Amino acid sequence: MTARTVAGLTVLPGWQARAPQPEDLADLIVLRGADQKAFTGSSSADAALVESEAIGPASWTRHQAVVVDTEGRIRAWVVVHDRAAGRTMVALYIDRTLTPPDLRSELAAASYAWAAEQGLQFAQLRGRTGTRLDANPYAEDLEQRDWLGRAGYDCRRRWLNMTRPVVPGEDLPAVRAGVTIRPVERHPSGLPVAEDLQTVHRMLEESFQDHFNSYRESFPEFTQRLREDPSHRWDHWWLAFVDDPEHPDAPPLPAGAVVCSVLGANVSGAEGTYVEYIGVNRLARGRGVAKGLLYTVIGDAADRGRNRVGLEVDADSPTNADQLYRSMGWDTDYLTESWFRDL
Repeated sequence: MTARTVAGLTVLPGWQARAPQPEDLADLIVLRGADQKAFTGSSSADAALVESEAIGPASWTRHQAVVVDTEGRIRAWVVVHDRAAGRTMVALYIDRTLTPPDLRSELAAASYAWAAEQGLQFAQLRGRTGTRLDANPYAEDLEQRDWLGRAGYDCRRRWLNMTRPVVPGEDLPAVRAGVTIRPVERHPSGLPVAEDLQTVHRMLEESFQDHFNSYRESFPEFTQRLREDPSHRWDHWWLAFVDDPEHPDAPPLPAGAVVCSVLGANVSGAEGTYVEYIGVNRLARGRGVAKGLLYTVIGDAADRGRNRVGLEVDADSPTNADQLYRSMGWDTDYLTESWFRDL
């Protein structure tokens, strides 16, 4: 397979910018894992996720390039993701052993300039006049933060990345009266029933309308994006319903949803569960729906022999979600940030 060069990305004399290739996967896993090790303590980059993003289904919604030096070593990987109309995610991984530091800064500047061009291309394809570039560095990654600042990005938000241990045999509270939680229904083939999937999408869209950096995402985009993740599982989706007190004989009303994925095994060898999304309809808040969904996830994780449940939450959530998670046993492992540049 002939490597396709990437136009517009400035590199040093003798270096090359090209699209990722299957033979690059081991190096890309190491590159991403180095950042994780430095700022989270874990170097276990998800190999399947890296493969999906670099050359698999997730690559279809991304423009990306690897930068290779004169000795054939990958020194950088920049990924630009057409996340939603008006929102373009940007991720940059640079080999921190590359010296001197000014060389890393030069490479970062060229990469972020190229990413901006790709973001505008995505906007044009969507018939829009601009987009927001959204990068999510680790809060303690001072070098990456400096690169982003020099590239015209501003830090707008912080996110708590939290984990709760799963204790075998733990006595979990029952769902509050008037609340019903069930898995998304599936056909005998294992694929979910369309009506339930559409209800999950509607619940999440309605729940996040008043949240920071919320972008409307069509139903096809939503389902396709989640399916791109190799850790996605259809049997990790749940719906919550509440009784209508004004119409006790009426069917329960959809009130919330949670979508989860699988966390790879940690040093103990056990997998975990990750809460990708949890949303409660504003009209149903205060009725124990969120707690019911979360305890359902914890119980499911215990049944599967998993040892933890992870999630990410806005440090300034308008619903004070972080306080709810702390009260249920979650603790913060590390922080990430949202850095924006509006084009």
